[in-house]
Amino acid sequence: MILFQLRCARDHQFEAWFKDSATFDRQARKRQVTCPVCGNDKVTKAPMAPHVSTRKAVAPAGAREGGSGDDAPSAVDPAQDAARQVMEALGRVRKHVEENFEHVGDRFAEEARAIHYGEAERRDIYGDATDKEARDLNEEGITVRRIPWPKRDA
Repeated sequence: MILFQLRCARDHQFEAWFKDSATFDRQARKRQVTCPVCGNDKVTKAPMAPHVSTRKAVAPAGAREGGSGDDAPSAVDPAQDAARQVMEALGRVRKHVEENFEHVGDRFAEEARAIHYGEAERRDIYGDATDKEARDLNEEGITVRRIPWPKRDA
């Protein structure tokens, strides 16, 4: 796995993990990588300073001596731990939205406008919108946000 610093066409910077550089290139070419801030799919690698770890992974002391290793410090990569925490938080956001908001599917833009202009009952909704629909809604003063849903465990 490799962590890339990315930048969208609107100059938002963010990080994302990929299997390898070729995987990022393939997904970016197919516009499958989107900015978590604005949803823009024109994403490139941002300049970054690589971090090379020179510390070798060592088995916990207790594990080497036949013990449980519970008292040994953990050798967790801080970047991987941060990514795990972000994915867990996104999972909690997804669960909250799915339990408390109405899913309107690809009618999201239409429903958001109807709610905004008082033509439909005011309620929390979520669904799908194209980049253009999201941009048009925001230009009309209807604030929408894209949330990068984590994939469900199979």
